[in-house]
Amino acid sequence: MAGMFELFADSDTSFRFRLTAPDGTVMALSRPFPDKRAAVAGIAAVREYAGMGFVTEVPAPKPGPARLPGPARVAVPARVPGRRPASRKSQILLRWRQSLRPLGVVADFPAW
Repeated sequence: MAGMFELFADSDTSFRFRLTAPDGTVMALSRPFPDKRAAVAGIAAVREYAGMGFVTEVPAPKPGPARLPGPARVAVPARVPGRRPASRKSQILLRWRQSLRPLGVVADFPAW
């Protein structure tokens, strides 16, 4: 026994079809068509394409370069309430000190 095409109206009042195997397993589901005539034309196209279609193997994507876990980025506010804005150099120094803390390094240098 061969599979069959089932034509049906979906919940959006569009027409679709599905190709089912002899045991009832759904093998393919179509896109929505605006009317029954367009869905029947879609079935005819699938019959033609499936009979003449080539089988091509799609290779698996190549794995990208491994990323080493880096220190978590720490958000440093540009301005602390009640204080003047931090300079760019002070922000960089603060981020550098915070990145060394998880390593157990205490960077206690005077600020510029």
